[in-house]
Amino acid sequence: MKRLHIHVKVTDLKQAMDFYSSLFAMEPTMIKDDYAKWMVDDPSVNFAISANGDQPGIDHLGIQVEDNAELSEVYARLNQAGRPVLEEGKTTCCYAEQEKSWITDPDELPWETFQTFADSTVYGSNEARAALKKSAKGDANIKSVCCS
Repeated sequence: MKRLHIHVKVTDLKQAMDFYSSLFAMEPTMIKDDYAKWMVDDPSVNFAISANGDQPGIDHLGIQVEDNAELSEVYARLNQAGRPVLEEGKTTCCYAEQEKSWITDPDELPWETFQTFADSTVYGSNEARAALKKSAKGDANIKSVCCS
């Protein structure tokens, strides 16, 4: 089963956690000092918030998959979209060990496609996102960057 992923930057984590817990009628499934995540079944969404000094609002969207077959299917869709794809490979992101790739839509909104393997004690790096932004703006000619 694929799950829509939405990551929103917030200014006040506690206040946002209270709001989204009410909206989803459940407590977060993961809480860190700068991050919270809800794995909601109805609607099927991986909804995350973080407060790390960035501008508030939608940070990125994504599609989370459960297995390698679904990941291959979604990766094939990325390659058909006609935009540069950043194949990040195995990485630590948002307190999780993952395999992922990135693409931007025509207005440079970042989308990730990923499979999560395990939780992590660290947030992870945003190096791939910086490369993706450069690629979307034409500052870099990236078809793929793979670290797996």
